[in-house]
Amino acid sequence: MATPTHSAFFYGTLMAPQVLHRVCHGSTSPSNPIYAAHQFTISPAILHNYRRHRVRHADYPAILPVAPTDSDANQATVRGTYVTGLTATDLWRLDIFEGSEYRRERVRVRVLPRANLTGSRDGGEEGEEVEAETYVWIADPQDLDDREWDFSEFQREKMRFWVGSEGAGEYAGRSSIMG
Repeated sequence: MATPTHSAFFYGTLMAPQVLHRVCHGSTSPSNPIYAAHQFTISPAILHNYRRHRVRHADYPAILPVAPTDSDANQATVRGTYVTGLTATDLWRLDIFEGSEYRRERVRVRVLPRANLTGSRDGGEEGEEVEAETYVWIADPQDLDDREWDFSEFQREKMRFWVGSEGAGEYAGRSSIMG
């Protein structure tokens, strides 16, 4: 009997496969038996009626739902990744990683068949709507900045601290380091 798998929508540092594998498997080394036996399927996706914010004094973002009464509710979208093949153990590790600032919630996202994560649209079409779990900010909204969090900036300036040996000191002891 096959082990049931789960799907999730990631909109922050976990969009980087290296970060996702480090959280779920401990490393991205092919010699790691967990990594070698367990691969994810990752696709670009979009979440409607949410807005992504920078978390003040942090490298990671948060999302909040946008009320339908907001004047720009129709424009509120978050690009990220739709990941399938997650196990219950992966979700447990992700819950610990996200910490008490977030709550895992079920959402509906649209898979983007030909789009990238940085926001360019290849014709603007959206694919199939699917159910996924994501992490929604439940801590103090005052800790959020109105500015959009930038994945390209994270990759360029901060990701090495999250996946390389450089991160051993800077992020040691952090229980909630990801959005």
